Amino acid sequence: QLQAFGGGLVQYGGSLRLSCVASGTIYSINDMSWYRQAPGKQRELVASISNSDFTNYGISVKGRFTISRDNAKNTVYLQMNNLKPEDTTVYYCNAFVHRDRWFGSFYWGQGTLVTVSS
Repeated sequence: QLQAFGGGLVQYGGSLRLSCVASGTIYSINDMSWYRQAPGKQRELVASISNSDFTNYGISVKGRFTISRDNAKNTVYLQMNNLKPEDTTVYYCNAFVHRDRWFGSFYWGQGTLVTVSS
Protein backbone atom coordinates (compact mmCIF):
# COMPACT_ATOMS: atom_id res chain seq x y z
CA GLN A 1 0.00 0.00 0.00
CA LEU A 2 0.95 3.65 -0.28
CA GLN A 3 0.68 6.20 2.50
CA ALA A 4 1.03 9.92 1.92
CA PHE A 5 2.15 12.52 4.44
CA GLY A 6 2.91 16.19 4.64
CA GLY A 7 -0.19 18.10 3.64
CA GLY A 8 -1.35 21.09 5.60
CA LEU A 9 -2.09 24.79 5.60
CA VAL A 10 0.46 27.20 4.19
CA GLN A 11 0.44 30.84 3.17
CA TYR A 12 0.71 32.12 -0.38
CA GLY A 13 4.32 31.80 -1.52
CA GLY A 14 5.17 29.23 1.12
CA SER A 15 6.51 25.70 0.81
CA LEU A 16 5.47 22.18 1.74
CA ARG A 17 7.04 18.79 1.25
CA LEU A 18 4.87 15.75 0.64
CA SER A 19 6.09 12.21 1.20
CA CYS A 20 4.63 8.90 0.10
CA VAL A 21 5.88 5.56 1.37
CA ALA A 22 5.24 2.19 -0.22
CA SER A 23 4.99 -0.73 2.16
CA GLY A 24 4.45 -4.47 2.10
CA THR A 25 6.33 -6.97 -0.01
CA ILE A 26 8.19 -5.02 -2.70
CA TYR A 27 10.35 -6.49 -5.41
CA SER A 28 10.74 -3.21 -7.30
CA ILE A 29 8.94 0.05 -8.03
CA ASN A 30 8.71 1.56 -11.49
CA ASP A 31 7.20 5.01 -11.98
CA MET A 32 6.12 7.00 -8.93
CA SER A 33 3.84 9.98 -9.34
CA TRP A 34 1.82 12.69 -7.67
CA TYR A 35 -1.64 13.64 -8.85
CA ARG A 36 -4.14 16.15 -7.56
CA GLN A 37 -7.87 16.46 -7.86
CA ALA A 38 -10.01 19.47 -7.10
CA PRO A 39 -13.75 19.02 -6.44
CA GLY A 40 -15.64 18.55 -9.67
CA LYS A 41 -12.50 18.24 -11.75
CA GLN A 42 -10.55 15.37 -13.22
CA ARG A 43 -7.47 14.08 -11.47
CA GLU A 44 -4.42 15.69 -13.05
CA LEU A 45 -0.78 14.70 -13.10
CA VAL A 46 1.42 16.93 -10.96
CA ALA A 47 4.74 15.15 -11.44
CA SER A 48 6.18 11.74 -12.12
CA ILE A 49 9.59 10.11 -11.75
CA SER A 50 10.83 6.89 -13.30
CA ASN A 51 13.12 4.38 -11.64
CA SER A 52 15.95 5.94 -13.63
CA ASP A 53 15.05 9.39 -12.24
CA PHE A 54 13.49 10.74 -15.42
CA THR A 55 11.01 13.40 -14.32
CA ASN A 56 7.92 14.93 -15.87
CA TYR A 57 5.85 17.86 -14.58
CA GLY A 58 2.46 19.35 -15.18
CA ILE A 59 2.57 22.75 -16.84
CA SER A 60 1.03 24.55 -13.88
CA VAL A 61 3.71 23.39 -11.43
CA LYS A 62 6.83 23.33 -13.59
CA GLY A 63 9.59 25.38 -12.03
CA ARG A 64 7.89 25.44 -8.61
CA PHE A 65 7.59 21.76 -7.66
CA THR A 66 10.32 19.12 -7.57
CA ILE A 67 9.74 15.38 -7.44
CA SER A 68 12.37 13.00 -6.10
CA ARG A 69 12.58 9.47 -4.77
CA ASP A 70 14.59 7.41 -2.34
CA ASN A 71 14.58 3.84 -3.59
CA ALA A 72 16.12 2.50 -0.40
CA LYS A 73 13.15 3.84 1.53
CA ASN A 74 10.51 3.11 -1.17
CA THR A 75 9.53 6.76 -0.88
CA VAL A 76 8.65 9.52 -3.30
CA TYR A 77 8.73 13.19 -2.36
CA LEU A 78 7.16 16.33 -3.74
CA GLN A 79 8.81 19.58 -2.77
CA MET A 80 6.34 22.37 -3.43
CA ASN A 81 7.64 25.94 -3.44
CA ASN A 82 6.01 29.27 -4.22
CA LEU A 83 2.60 27.80 -3.49
CA LYS A 84 -0.48 29.55 -4.82
CA PRO A 85 -4.14 29.38 -3.77
CA GLU A 86 -4.91 27.46 -6.95
CA ASP A 87 -2.66 24.65 -5.69
CA THR A 88 -5.22 24.00 -2.95
CA THR A 89 -6.62 20.51 -3.30
CA VAL A 90 -6.06 16.88 -2.34
CA TYR A 91 -2.80 15.33 -3.55
CA TYR A 92 -2.52 11.61 -4.27
CA CYS A 93 0.57 9.50 -4.79
CA ASN A 94 0.68 6.67 -7.26
CA ALA A 95 3.21 3.97 -7.97
CA PHE A 96 3.61 0.87 -10.07
CA VAL A 97 4.82 -1.75 -7.63
CA HIS A 98 6.13 -5.19 -8.38
CA ARG A 99 5.40 -7.59 -5.53
CA ASP A 100 7.52 -10.20 -7.30
CA ARG A 101 9.49 -10.59 -10.48
CA TRP A 102 6.44 -11.10 -12.66
CA PHE A 103 3.47 -9.31 -11.13
CA GLY A 104 3.02 -5.56 -10.84
CA SER A 105 0.15 -3.22 -10.24
CA PHE A 106 -0.69 0.43 -9.76
CA TYR A 107 -1.37 1.57 -6.22
CA TRP A 108 -2.83 4.83 -4.92
CA GLY A 109 -2.20 6.55 -1.64
CA GLN A 110 -5.06 7.87 0.47
CA GLY A 111 -4.59 11.53 -0.41
CA THR A 112 -3.31 14.44 1.60
CA LEU A 113 -4.91 17.88 1.65
CA VAL A 114 -2.88 20.97 0.78
CA THR A 115 -4.46 24.34 1.53
CA VAL A 116 -2.84 27.58 0.43
CA SER A 117 -4.21 30.76 1.96
CA SER A 118 -4.11 34.04 0.05
